[in-house]
Amino acid sequence: MARSIAAAYDEVFFHIAATMTPDALLDHLDQGRLWPAPSGLSLEDAYAQALAVRQLRIGRGEQPRGYKVGFTNRTIWPRYNVFAPIWGCVWDSTLTLCEDEGNVSLAQTCQPRLEPEVVFGFKASPGPGTTLDDLFAAIDWVAPGFEVVQSHLPDWKFVPADTVADGGLHARLLVGRRTPVRDVASSAAALDEKLAQARVSLLRNGEVVEQGEGSNVLDSPLRALLHFTQTLRACPGAPDLRAGDVVTTGTWTDAWPVVPGEHWEARFSSPLPSLSVTFAG
Repeated sequence: MARSIAAAYDEVFFHIAATMTPDALLDHLDQGRLWPAPSGLSLEDAYAQALAVRQLRIGRGEQPRGYKVGFTNRTIWPRYNVFAPIWGCVWDSTLTLCEDEGNVSLAQTCQPRLEPEVVFGFKASPGPGTTLDDLFAAIDWVAPGFEVVQSHLPDWKFVPADTVADGGLHARLLVGRRTPVRDVASSAAALDEKLAQARVSLLRNGEVVEQGEGSNVLDSPLRALLHFTQTLRACPGAPDLRAGDVVTTGTWTDAWPVVPGEHWEARFSSPLPSLSVTFAG
């Protein structure tokens, strides 16, 4: 009996994984609809599916603009049952640049939430065996950011492979005022320390909902970035970082549900400027 039950479960999960094709995943991203069931994929297969979705998006004319790194904030791992970082792609269709304030549409997003983050812009591709010093030399600018993340599984209940297949949970990225990295710090060590010690207050319609700090993000956003470059290069078929790419390095607070009409602000301490956003439907 036990063997037949196990076989039945295997058959169910095989069927689920078989239905979560790249075309089906992209359709859910486009329509903002919930998945019918968890993906049933392994983590390795989920990255392969995500890369196949990337090719579909390129094939229809979208341009990749960089990457998002998720689940770098160790303080929220138990809440989401994910205990290691993941990554996904950022697109010209999901990226908005502004100065200190922007407007972002939530249309076709699924259960959107907001995360205050640090974003890096690259002027060169860091080479193999990258160190913090190599990263610093390859970075062009640093900026505050808001990533709108989403989940196509009900109530944000998933396993890590689901989040990867779900586009890394990426929906939108708003990037604020971009400051040349050497105006922020003179070395990798100085940048690492400054970003680790920085803090943020997250406000919704003028009221503080949470505070966070850069050290929440794998000890500092620069170290989260280093971890990402190593993980990216270890993923079969993943394209490397290149000049012009942006990478957002993960939330300093929990991810907060958002709806059209709300105004949010992230008040960062030095060396980062503040950023605010108003959401439309």
